[in-house]
Amino acid sequence: MSYLFTSFRGWKDYMQEHDMSITESVIEYEMDQKGAGRDAIFDGLLRAYLVMKDAVKTGLEEDMTSRSGMINNGAKKVFNHPLSVLSSDFQKLISRALAAKEVNSCMGRVVAAPTAGASGILPGTLVTLQEIHGLSDEKIVEGLLVGAGIALIIEEKASLAGAVGGCQAETGSAAAMAAGAIVYCLGGDTNQIFNSVAITIQCMLGLVCDPVAGLVEVPCVVRNASAAAISFSSAQIALANVSAVIPVDECVEAMGEIGASMESRYKETAMGGLAATLTGQEISKRVLIQDIEILPDELEE
Repeated sequence: MSYLFTSFRGWKDYMQEHDMSITESVIEYEMDQKGAGRDAIFDGLLRAYLVMKDAVKTGLEEDMTSRSGMINNGAKKVFNHPLSVLSSDFQKLISRALAAKEVNSCMGRVVAAPTAGASGILPGTLVTLQEIHGLSDEKIVEGLLVGAGIALIIEEKASLAGAVGGCQAETGSAAAMAAGAIVYCLGGDTNQIFNSVAITIQCMLGLVCDPVAGLVEVPCVVRNASAAAISFSSAQIALANVSAVIPVDECVEAMGEIGASMESRYKETAMGGLAATLTGQEISKRVLIQDIEILPDELEE
């Protein structure tokens, strides 16, 4: 019987009791849940990662203009800008996270990890990490396994959905998954992996879900980029053994408590935050008018 991922403390205890690596514990769970073999689990994750890499490539090479007009090839503009604020690697990280999420906003193919609204974070972080450190696809897939275990616990103790817990539940969870995957891929131990998750969640607590015009475009796309940056900062801090102070399980519980107490207008209803601003309302009206289609046959009736 595999571990059911109800808490990070329980996950760690299970690995210790069974003398099992963190990736093996997730593989065991996946095999039990799906009735699939080890190779099938790895092959499925590898295909998912290839889709992530393709989304990054597509977002940086093809036209990414959304129907609403709010998304207009921002990733390419960032990627090709001559001035790097920190470094070329940081510039690539941000642009790749933007690129994959823009593909989603333009109805392209992405991996919902854990949701479509946060689909730029893992691609942006892992593609950049792989390039910088020369990691194999197999190592990245192992990182995805770690991220999957993290997501299972967050889903159990809080939520992964913006409609339930706000944007902290979507981009926050994806950033936590990415941070844990980064630390694992760079040789961090279980304590460091879980600490990176705690640090990430602390940075993302309280973030509302307020999509303008109800579309997962603004501010969703740029939040994917900022969340990707937080993933790397959390990983860097955790690898240096700087404690989050508040244990990871308590951080996730805090996320759940905040999500439960958050007003509904801040949970994907497009009734609060940026969606409720004057400009947000004007965009909403324009998009609504664009989406109204009057068929000739209906007029004749």
